[in-house]
Amino acid sequence: MKFNRPIEPERLAEPGQNQDVTPRGQTRRGGRLAGFSLILISGALLAAGAWRQYAEHREVLATAEQQRDFVPQVRVAAVEPADQVEVVELPATTSAFASANIFARASGYIAIRAVDIGDHVKAGQLLAEINAPELDHQIAQAEATLAQLNWSYQQAQANRELAKVTWDRDRPLVDKGWVTAQQGTIDEQTLKAQEAAVSVAQANITAEQAQLQVLRQQKLYQRVVAPFDGFITQRNVDVGSLVQADATSGTFMFTLQQGSVIRTQVFVPQDAAFNLRPGIAAIVHVPEIPNRTFPGTVTRIADALQPGSRTLLTEVDIPNPDAALTSGIYCTVELRIPRRTPSFQISADAVIFNAKGMQVAVVANGIVHFRTIHVLRDLGRQLEVDSGVERGDQIILNPSVDLADGAKVQIRTTSAAS
Repeated sequence: MKFNRPIEPERLAEPGQNQDVTPRGQTRRGGRLAGFSLILISGALLAAGAWRQYAEHREVLATAEQQRDFVPQVRVAAVEPADQVEVVELPATTSAFASANIFARASGYIAIRAVDIGDHVKAGQLLAEINAPELDHQIAQAEATLAQLNWSYQQAQANRELAKVTWDRDRPLVDKGWVTAQQGTIDEQTLKAQEAAVSVAQANITAEQAQLQVLRQQKLYQRVVAPFDGFITQRNVDVGSLVQADATSGTFMFTLQQGSVIRTQVFVPQDAAFNLRPGIAAIVHVPEIPNRTFPGTVTRIADALQPGSRTLLTEVDIPNPDAALTSGIYCTVELRIPRRTPSFQISADAVIFNAKGMQVAVVANGIVHFRTIHVLRDLGRQLEVDSGVERGDQIILNPSVDLADGAKVQIRTTSAAS
């Protein structure tokens, strides 16, 4: 039996409300479309995520393969041999080759002062003359005493001759018994006494002659002369000044310096002193004379290092014919010391500091080899070494921290570096 569903009366919309008259079939179709769209969007998102993950995985594998097969490029510099001559520059002060302080050797008053500060003198030239009249009297007295001693000597000789004649005449008589033995003894001893008197008189003459020579030498000291060619750097006396001749407290009159040759004293450090020898060339630089150098030569070395500073005292002679240099100037001395053992220069940028000390990375056939070096001198941008490298070795500049021994590298060419 078929029943018909009663038709419900449509509800009337209340006044002021909109009526929804959408059919049920349209609502169902809209829900199915929304669900299908959601499924499509979810699938697209899942596919995009899977593709991204796959792409990232491929990128990681490519990066790992690239890193595994990557050969870095490095900058290198060739090891060069150091100069055969080591240049050592040291501070110094110039001094005169010869310097003498002139003291008075005769007591008296200055009668003549012939030179002043800055005067150039020759050897034997008069510097000053001392007036000492009492010295002339002493010389006259000594000469008179010497004459008196000469007469005494002649008298002693005459007495000796008389005693000799007497003994020669009495000796045969004593032997024959005609003269007593007592008289013979007296004659013999008298001759010996006269001979001794002659010796004493001769010794007195010699002593007085020596004393007279001393006085005459002091007379010569009244003329103060230059002992060598040079110039006066100090004067302490003037005309009328009283000077004393004494070994310990004599009057200081002049200072004379020789300037044709200037010398300097430098203290060479121990690392350079072992190769230092007389005859090595040196160059002196004076800051106030920038456009000129003064060549010199090492002439004397102490042959023993000073224990406090571990330095070797060295003297350098510098010819100074035009008197451009004076004593007391601050200067720098450049010593050119020949090397006994070969050494090499490397760039300071190539040094690696690690637990093994100071090393460099040497490239040989594209392979890195670490070598330990021994540094002799630090020259700033360059280092001087004597072991670990050889001439022509290619060392890496500014090596990376992850560079390992045995790694493969490529040497960067000049164009690539540019």
